Amino acid sequence: MTPDATFQARFLAGDVRALARGLSWLEAADPRGERLLAAARGAASGRVDAVRVVGLTGAPGAGKSTLADRLIEAWRTRGQRVAVLAIDPSSPYSGGALLGDRVRMTRWAGDHGVFVRSMASRGRTGGLAPAALDALALLAAFGFDVVLLETVGVGQAEVDVAAVADTTIVALAPGQGDDVQAAKAGLMEIADVFALTKADRPEAERLARDVRDAIGLRDAVGTPRSAWRPALVAVAAGAVERPPGMAADGGVGELLEALDAHAAHLLRSGEGDVRRSGRTRLAVEVRGQAAMQAALANLPPERWTALAEGRASADALVAEALGGALRGLGGAEEVAAAAAAAVAADAAEAAPEAPTGRG
Repeated sequence: MTPDATFQARFLAGDVRALARGLSWLEAADPRGERLLAAARGAASGRVDAVRVVGLTGAPGAGKSTLADRLIEAWRTRGQRVAVLAIDPSSPYSGGALLGDRVRMTRWAGDHGVFVRSMASRGRTGGLAPAALDALALLAAFGFDVVLLETVGVGQAEVDVAAVADTTIVALAPGQGDDVQAAKAGLMEIADVFALTKADRPEAERLARDVRDAIGLRDAVGTPRSAWRPALVAVAAGAVERPPGMAADGGVGELLEALDAHAAHLLRSGEGDVRRSGRTRLAVEVRGQAAMQAALANLPPERWTALAEGRASADALVAEALGGALRGLGGAEEVAAAAAAAVAADAAEAAPEAPTGRG
């Protein structure tokens, strides 16, 4: 048996250390990670389709990690196996994850039904690391029932999570300017469930009112990506004293019911298939963008100088980079030929005309 086959057998047998190593390979763009993922997808295609991906996003300080911890507890009570993929900000020096959500979820360290992994965003503006989509597929193939995708603090452009998750939770906390954020289109478009965290605070009712108004405005203008009307659930997961009328679990049970209702909607409407297709498409887009960025970075300095001096066109550099990107992916001879033709055309245009003699 080859080393690859031996390792893949360990993964398929449920070896958590093989899963952790495979995720590291994917993050490092190690070819062994790609081979493991391909084998896992082929051997466990039913698992990949069955896994439920729940996205959790929101501004820094919105209580996402506390909420994630309570959701894990609720899913484990149901007997479900849970994986958490926490996308953390990158260090500008090492490129590694700065916050490390594994540190904040240590109480699950001894539970074999919970797996928590941090992954650096590595500067991707959409909030998701380039390897996150492959990591999700590997976690699904391993046999988890739920994958919770917690993203780095969200901004208006950071909506990748909505293209990846089956259900997206947007966490909003009172007193942090989220009353303004609630009225912005980006959050309204990605949220399937709003979790009003820290609901024991005095400003919580005002934020809840603002979110309800924003949901109503969304319905009025008719711009939703789904027929589903976002649910709003007040949660006080880490509060010592709960608001009057809130359940003993701090609203986590109600949040779980909202997630289940959305899952039922996805199944009933067929929208779940559409979202899974979108997840696949985004995986291809992210891979293509990463390959193109690497190829542009590898262009020789003299080509950029030629562009600056007008001796080369931007189209020619794009063609060269595209050819390099596709060669790196194992093909594209025709694109490489087109790139060479573009370079030759630039050279011919830049060359001085030969003097014509008169007889």
